[in-house]
Amino acid sequence: MPPTGAGFRRLWTSSGLSNLADGTFKVALPLVAVHTTREPTLIAGLVFALTLPWLVFALPAGALTDRFDRRRTMLWANATRAGLVAVLAMAVAAGWASIWLLYAVAFAAGIAETLYDTSAQSLLPQLVDRDRLPRANARLFAVELTAHEFVGPPVAGLLVAAGAVAAFTAPAALWLVALAALWSVRGTFKVHREHRTTLRADIAEGLRFLLRHRLLRGLAVVVGLFNVANTASGAVLVLYAVGPGSAMGLTGQVFGLLLTAPAVGSLVGSLAAERVIAALGRGRSLAVGFVAGTLMVAAPAVTADPYAVAAAFAVAGCGIAVLNVVAVSLRQHVTPDRLLGRVNSAYRLVAWGTMPLGAAIGGGLAQAFGLRAVFVIMTGVSLVALVGLTAATERKIGLALAG
Repeated sequence: MPPTGAGFRRLWTSSGLSNLADGTFKVALPLVAVHTTREPTLIAGLVFALTLPWLVFALPAGALTDRFDRRRTMLWANATRAGLVAVLAMAVAAGWASIWLLYAVAFAAGIAETLYDTSAQSLLPQLVDRDRLPRANARLFAVELTAHEFVGPPVAGLLVAAGAVAAFTAPAALWLVALAALWSVRGTFKVHREHRTTLRADIAEGLRFLLRHRLLRGLAVVVGLFNVANTASGAVLVLYAVGPGSAMGLTGQVFGLLLTAPAVGSLVGSLAAERVIAALGRGRSLAVGFVAGTLMVAAPAVTADPYAVAAAFAVAGCGIAVLNVVAVSLRQHVTPDRLLGRVNSAYRLVAWGTMPLGAAIGGGLAQAFGLRAVFVIMTGVSLVALVGLTAATERKIGLALAG
């Protein structure tokens, strides 16, 4: 059960519903798109459109998070996503859908996601004592990953089989239900501001904090490189896995099931994160998590066997969940609450802003050298990223928490 009171339980419920909607939508997009084109660059472009807002809008999103009530920002973000996807469903029903409309909705939904996710991570320390953040984050990650990656992908596969309209109507409805659950969280979540400042000055203050904090800066760079590799491979995975002419030869429904493998691992990793951290320490937990996470990219490089890939994905999901609990809890612990939205967004600009670059690289490499080459090259990038973990030793983490 969630580790604290009614406010956290309601946030936990809303987060699960919202992530179920998000996971269904993101898997449905390429599955619908492959019925219109098999061009790797166009399919990878959907991931680019979804993740580009983390590059171009993350910093303003963080500043807005620290200016406005964080719960209300999350409410508006979910309402926006529900409306956008409902419009897309109506366009599909009317026969007006195209790959370019999918791009537009993906990009707009991505902007709303930057506001929602930044506000959610910044709101949590206002609901939970900082010494209980690892447990709270572990519980949140468990429900989020289960909904986003375990339930969402197979649901998306089934909905796409039923029709594109159903595939987009369902997440719109789920975002509305998540909105209702979040509405019931009581309290004010606006950070006190002593004086008025410009948006530019707010953004600059958050960036300075991140750049001067060696531990957070190092983690952001490592995660950024890892996400280049992971997004590049993920952007073309549907072409490698789905269709009679693909390497794996899966149907859309089975592909959705394959994507539940990392979610199974993520659920185990989230629930076990506290024990892993207690046994290994934060520094070693980060290292083990990153090494395991590399299997997400490396497995398709060496085999097209669905069972072997699924097993590797499960181990990777477990590792990624552990490192996420460690990294997010550290960031929430060492950052002053008034700066948390901006530091979260600056961190994600570095860590997640690389994802559209990864999507573009994945599509380009697949077009030039073939699909398997993407996984081989990106495995190398993931291994290079691990060098940056020298900035996250147990001693350095202890000093950061003490300071």
